[in-house]
Amino acid sequence: MDRPDRKLSRRNFLLAGAGGVAATAAVIAAKGSQGEPKKTDVAGGSKGYHVTEHIRKYYNTAKV
Repeated sequence: MDRPDRKLSRRNFLLAGAGGVAATAAVIAAKGSQGEPKKTDVAGGSKGYHVTEHIRKYYNTAKV
């Protein structure tokens, strides 16, 4: 009599695992379909590190 409960339990476990794998695949596919970010031209032709508004906001939120 232990067998039927065991099979149902195992079946539910496998279904939950398959659902998790499917959800993970969907998230990965959604992130991959966003495309590459657009490149912006830097004024003055300078290359390398430059502080932008986005970086300033990050520094302000990361202050300890």
